[in-house]
Amino acid sequence: MSIFVDSQTRLLVQGITGKEGQFHTRQCMAYGTHVVAGVTPGKGGQKMDDVPVFNTVETAVADTGANCSMIFVPPAFAADAIMEAADAEIDLIVAITEGIPVMDMVKVKNYLTGAKSRLIGPNCPGIITPGQCKVGIMPGPIHKTGGPVGVVSRSGTLTYEVVHQLTLQGIGQTTCIGIGGDPINGTNFIDCLNAFEQDPETTGIVMVGEIGGTAEEEASEFITEYVTKPIVGFVAGLTAPPGRRMGHAGAIISGSSGTAQGKIDVMKASGIHICENLGTFGELCREIFT
Repeated sequence: MSIFVDSQTRLLVQGITGKEGQFHTRQCMAYGTHVVAGVTPGKGGQKMDDVPVFNTVETAVADTGANCSMIFVPPAFAADAIMEAADAEIDLIVAITEGIPVMDMVKVKNYLTGAKSRLIGPNCPGIITPGQCKVGIMPGPIHKTGGPVGVVSRSGTLTYEVVHQLTLQGIGQTTCIGIGGDPINGTNFIDCLNAFEQDPETTGIVMVGEIGGTAEEEASEFITEYVTKPIVGFVAGLTAPPGRRMGHAGAIISGSSGTAQGKIDVMKASGIHICENLGTFGELCREIFT
């Protein structure tokens, strides 16, 4: 099985006529994703390849039955795009856009409270169920079908690295999710851990964290209480200096809070198998999962 996306997912792309939107839409289509619509205000009636373009998400959903949106809208307009997709009751919204202002995301977070839609991102690589559906910018060929490991990560490039190492070890993935590293985002570690715990075909979980915030600590508390499946974890930023932002807007150490070592200690206490040398990640996963 999988979580959140599968072979039945019907994708629309907001910002499909832009350079990035076109490129990654074609990559998703080449992977086998059912891209049924695009949305660019003022360009309704056009086509991107064979994909019809609409002026609004509402009309696109009504005409095509789209149930998932991938957002490549510029940062200044991305919050409105997310809320428009939520108004159309899209099941899953994947916001790839980087650099959305924090205050815009606070507004979005409040807007989505009680809404039908689930948001992944922003500033994330997206989500993939290998062999079925790719919604995002991750390289499809590095993923392996057949499970049994679910992957959730705050870091895009580290997602690719751990997935590649899993595949080299012959370990397939059920679903891989990059949740993004911004301070305000949608789906979090706990949401994904809970979904993987409920998925009968996911028998192990990979969780990749990074410095800043308390997401890993909160996830560890959840794991102690509710997760029965083995987890292999990694935390990026062990050598990061306090007070300096590293990569993601949320990856900043404040005082004694959010350090990699602090996160590692809490994760170990919850029973997570911690990999401290990224180069041996795949080997550790082979030991734990096979």
